[in-house]
Amino acid sequence: MKFTPFYEMHVNLGAKMLEFAGFQMPMSYRGVKIEHHNVRNNVGVFDVSHMGQFIVRGPKSGEFLEAVTTNNVAKLEKGQAQYTCMTNENGGIIDDLLLYHLLDGAYMLVVNASNIEKDLNWLKQHKESDEIELIDISAKTAMLAVQGPNALQVLAPHTDMDLENMSYYHFDKGIFAGQDKVLVSATGYTGAGGFELYFASSKSETIWNAIWESDEKWGLQAAGLAARDTLRLEKAYCLYGNDIDESTSPLEAGLAWITDLKTDFIGREMLLKQKSSGVARRLVGLELLEKGIARKGYEVLDESGQVLGQVTSGTMSPSLNKAIALAYVNKPYSRVDSRVWVQIRNKRVPAKVVKRPFVS
Repeated sequence: MKFTPFYEMHVNLGAKMLEFAGFQMPMSYRGVKIEHHNVRNNVGVFDVSHMGQFIVRGPKSGEFLEAVTTNNVAKLEKGQAQYTCMTNENGGIIDDLLLYHLLDGAYMLVVNASNIEKDLNWLKQHKESDEIELIDISAKTAMLAVQGPNALQVLAPHTDMDLENMSYYHFDKGIFAGQDKVLVSATGYTGAGGFELYFASSKSETIWNAIWESDEKWGLQAAGLAARDTLRLEKAYCLYGNDIDESTSPLEAGLAWITDLKTDFIGREMLLKQKSSGVARRLVGLELLEKGIARKGYEVLDESGQVLGQVTSGTMSPSLNKAIALAYVNKPYSRVDSRVWVQIRNKRVPAKVVKRPFVS
């Protein structure tokens, strides 16, 4: 079992700790709904140090990343990040990730915790040039996500970096809370605005304590992975292992916007064929019309009981007070307002396809 640098802090705050991706992680502190609403309305801090980080550098690093990721790396300027994914030869998603352009010939990849080893092996397998250096810095890197409308007020007093004017999916690297080489990016997985901080694990206590100096003034609370999941689901953000995996393609998952078919990457030919012939299924948002919660793996049915697809993520939305879900369904039923049913135990619960995201 692995532990992040903030494990003792979580225990001291009374967190409910559970195993996730091989780490002891905080699932909740005061309760999912409380943490969820506080992030939407004030500000919450998440420990996401379980995520993986790789450095890719060298004169051909850009070309290499262009070949293994689906987005257009050439458009990525220094100081900018992009959401992208890696696909296999069949167009299936190996992982979704963030790609940071640090310096000329130097990038950072931020990958899902459960995929660190798989992703690293995939990159090594396709690294054909000795001029490309691939370094796994996951074990010595800590990461905090400070999310919500008051995130700027919490972080700005501790740095000279211009966070107020930092554009979405841009970043800076500088001094934070007296600690150097802290990367702060205007990114997040909650849809509530805010920032993500990357720094050496040895600086964790100092940075954690600095952030908590303003807890009462701005309503800062710790938030666990359970609230992170309800927040991301309301925004219809995909979760690897649920909504996307190696059996799903970016086109099926609604991720065509991070898939530049004009670039030459692994899996491109299969995705071109899929685009030409059309996808047979699509990831859609569902709203349940009666009591019940659609869980991962539940079948989606038509009126006659024929299976149309499967739920991949589902919850009771704290913001909407409605049961929502993501599901893959056959293309004819993917249109907004299509009526379907979800098999919940021995009951078929009516639902309808709705626009994504569930909350604006």
